[in-house]
Amino acid sequence: MKFKERFGMRNSILKVLTGFIIGATAIGGFAVAQNSQVPIVKACVDNKTGALFASSNGSCSKGRSAIDIGATGANVKSIAQDVSPSVVSISVSTNFGGGTGSGSIYQTNSSTSYILTNNHVIEGAVSGGTISVELNNGDILNATIVGRDPAYDLAVLQIKRGNMPTITFGDSNSISIGDPVVAFGSPLGLSGTVTSGIVSAINRPVTTGGSSTTESSYINAVQTDAAINPGNSGGPLVDGAGRIIGINSAIASLGATSQTGSIGLGFAIPFNQAKRIADEIIKNGFSTKPIFGVSFDPTYTGIGARVFAVTSGKGAAKAGIPVGAIIKSIDGVKITDNVSAIVRIRAKAPGDQVTVVADLPNGSSTTFTVTLDSAPSLNN
Repeated sequence: MKFKERFGMRNSILKVLTGFIIGATAIGGFAVAQNSQVPIVKACVDNKTGALFASSNGSCSKGRSAIDIGATGANVKSIAQDVSPSVVSISVSTNFGGGTGSGSIYQTNSSTSYILTNNHVIEGAVSGGTISVELNNGDILNATIVGRDPAYDLAVLQIKRGNMPTITFGDSNSISIGDPVVAFGSPLGLSGTVTSGIVSAINRPVTTGGSSTTESSYINAVQTDAAINPGNSGGPLVDGAGRIIGINSAIASLGATSQTGSIGLGFAIPFNQAKRIADEIIKNGFSTKPIFGVSFDPTYTGIGARVFAVTSGKGAAKAGIPVGAIIKSIDGVKITDNVSAIVRIRAKAPGDQVTVVADLPNGSSTTFTVTLDSAPSLNN
């Protein structure tokens, strides 16, 4: 099922990859929001590049100067010390320029480590180009793409260095609105940046991308007010215990001609969803997505998602959902439009069963149980 649908803030949801930049950008300073209730986070600024690195022990290596950064909510100082060694900065170089993003060391063995990031961070290198990863200690290594999934805006990279510190896994299904969170990444190329905030909303339908050459990504997003900016893409959003619960992926802006920095509306891919994709890519080199077995009517403007066509032999057809049915809820979550329906489906795994309430063309309302089929996602 593939449907390109604009919704609400579609035009103002931005993937937070630092745009392709030729040459270096000189940054004379940066602003940090202060809060009188919180501890101070120790960080280091590279004296030559201005890049910002989290300090794990309060000290800085040669060529970097120590600074203090205010933070809010959780014990950010402790979280920064624990999490920073597993966060990396990603640089992509192509014939058209370069860009930066972020990632987490997801898995490691004696010789190889796997890094979880966003597909849009590295997709520029798919057709030619190079990817390098800067570790927390400043080492820079070449990276290769293991696999990618544009449908979920996720990718896994590989570096030839083993026994690396890995990110601690959390449970994105257990978070609640108001929980403290901390975002890590490389906004505007400032490696090792740490910001904090709260979970502002969960199950927020967000879609990004989608063109003649790229597939739309549908995200059942975790919304946060932690400052996320271009370059944060792919970095971890962690809970108050330093466990990853999301992958920073998109921000909302005030419009196409307005600022594209943080306005307190950031969106992260839930980690439980990302974990399934990453595990499949590492194991098989590709990932899968759930298939409901319908296409939705792009002309429908009412509440819900109207079925335009049903694919024979797939889950919806087997359950008896007819053309013209209007999907009103999936697993108890209200469906407001096509995007919210696709997002709810994509939040599941192939083989899962979902309970669907639909208004039928004859005016009745019926509940269906649909088993989701499986299809490979585009990977390479």
